[in-house]
Amino acid sequence: MRLPVESEPASLRAVLWDMDGTLVDTEPYWIVAERELVESFGGTWSHEQAMRLVGQALPTSAGILQEAGVALDKREIIDTLTGQVIEQLGKAVPWRPGARELLAALRDAKVECALVTMSERPMVERILGHLPEGTFSAVVTGDAVRRGKPHPDPYLKGLALLGARLPGLAPSECVAIEDSEPGATAAEAAGLATIVVPNALAIPVHLGAEHWETLAGRTMDDVVDVLAASSGLARQGRA
Repeated sequence: MRLPVESEPASLRAVLWDMDGTLVDTEPYWIVAERELVESFGGTWSHEQAMRLVGQALPTSAGILQEAGVALDKREIIDTLTGQVIEQLGKAVPWRPGARELLAALRDAKVECALVTMSERPMVERILGHLPEGTFSAVVTGDAVRRGKPHPDPYLKGLALLGARLPGLAPSECVAIEDSEPGATAAEAAGLATIVVPNALAIPVHLGAEHWETLAGRTMDDVVDVLAASSGLARQGRA
């Protein structure tokens, strides 16, 4: 007998990916750039200070660097940091374990993917140039939204762009993959089941539908299972 519609699990139609720390491990590049910039103005930059910037929107990070003594406006700070990270990416792209393999599996299964990052377009283009054309059918960068993570705006924009390709797309048919607290907060606020793969920092256990130690060895079926489990929890919460 056919199950009632409300009891059927949602099918996976799209996955929305964070970039820094999730797809590529650029956090060490950002930390080096931040430290060198602060020191150039006679200040010091601790590991604890650097961790405050992980996953934040770039204007927020620039404000924190100003507080640390960087006497530049926010735009100059963002351009300086981004330029240095791009230069380091020219030497090596530090892919996160399993990320490209999972991307390829999703692409082969015709699951649409979007990139939702707080990095700006020039840096994102450098990363995209190392992936097969069409890997991401939508890209949201930090300079394309007024409010960055932890606000849901970047993920809502990503959903809207994907919806142009997938008519009727609902958040309940999508999964986000994140590594930071601001990112996971943004994804959940947009209504997305979120897989958290911590990198630079531990993430509170209450954030995310599931926490994975790594993407290595993970398959599309694992992502589908997270969406199905999340849908079940959502239905129980409405009961």
